[in-house]
Amino acid sequence: MTENSGHENLPGRQRRRFPGISSRAYEHPADRSALVALRRLSGFDTVFKALSGLLPERSLRLLFLSDSVRVSDAQFAHLNTMLRDACYILDLEKVPPMYVTQDPKPNAMCIGLDEPIIVVTTGLVELLDEEEMRAVVGHEAGHALSGHAVYRTILLFLTNLAMKVAWIPLGNVAIMAIVTALREWFRKSELSADRAGLLVGQDLQASMRGLMKIAGGNHLHEMNVDAFLEQAEEYEAGGDLRDSVLKILNVLPRSHPFTTVRAAELKKWSESRDYQRIMDGHYPKREEDKETSVSDSFRQSASSYASDVRGSKDPLMKLVSDIAGGAGDLGGKLRDKFTGTATGSGSATGTGTGTGTESSSGTEGRDASDEGDGTDESGRNDGPR
Repeated sequence: MTENSGHENLPGRQRRRFPGISSRAYEHPADRSALVALRRLSGFDTVFKALSGLLPERSLRLLFLSDSVRVSDAQFAHLNTMLRDACYILDLEKVPPMYVTQDPKPNAMCIGLDEPIIVVTTGLVELLDEEEMRAVVGHEAGHALSGHAVYRTILLFLTNLAMKVAWIPLGNVAIMAIVTALREWFRKSELSADRAGLLVGQDLQASMRGLMKIAGGNHLHEMNVDAFLEQAEEYEAGGDLRDSVLKILNVLPRSHPFTTVRAAELKKWSESRDYQRIMDGHYPKREEDKETSVSDSFRQSASSYASDVRGSKDPLMKLVSDIAGGAGDLGGKLRDKFTGTATGSGSATGTGTGTGTESSSGTEGRDASDEGDGTDESGRNDGPR
């Protein structure tokens, strides 16, 4: 491979390389805030190393080594080239081992405590073309760069443990509470890794096709990306409050978001200013990670959730937004009442000669209220649309 102004030269096209890129560049805000907080915890690494004796990492490594095919220049050479390219583009210091395991179900994962390993199934390798597979390999390399492998391994361990202690009264309840929380985080981490896959493949259509094939199989001539994205729109906006509750119940046992949702989220990010800035070479560097503010990350996470609620077409989320808007309007009115900014409207009924001034005063009261809950006001206006 040769370098030219930050680009990697590959047959038929060029791909930009991102020297020293921090995983914060592509991580979903909810994913990023959790990881930043964990990384800043004193003794966090020590605790997880202590857990390594309990977790089946060694067993997993031996299992894949003994019963799967290790990717190398001699075996699945095209996957090995993709893996090296992905690590080169994301500037990973060490290329993680990669295995192909016999399983007709399309799947891939990045696991491990001390060192991540990537595993892809034969079903996935046979399903995807080269550019689609490149996005998947980049997805898993993104997991490795973000440090997700640790949490994925713990999630696997706890899921298996929950099955073993299901007969113990309340024992399974406590473990499943942790598993549920980890799954919620991991679903967000999958959105982060999808973004990493796009940074590696730098081909949105290939990423879309890959997700579509995972949902509908190897019948690309029968499928359409635009129609697939329309499904995501219908899923998001369709139904009533009962359907909203069913959506939540359906996603709870899953470690991954639904494929249509992932496709819509990735397309939205690809059109964002954040993505364009990364492609232009402006992104957070790993050398700056230690100076990352935990509070800033949580603020970004909270802002992202609030934006999702306001912009969502889901009936339940619209109800939450409407309730929040009503609460904000009520809060503004109460504030005006107790601060006296709305008293002008009370005196407006006094004399006609003061109408102009008092009307202005009333307008000032409304402006003050609007200033306090402007976002809620726009939320209410957006409601019917």
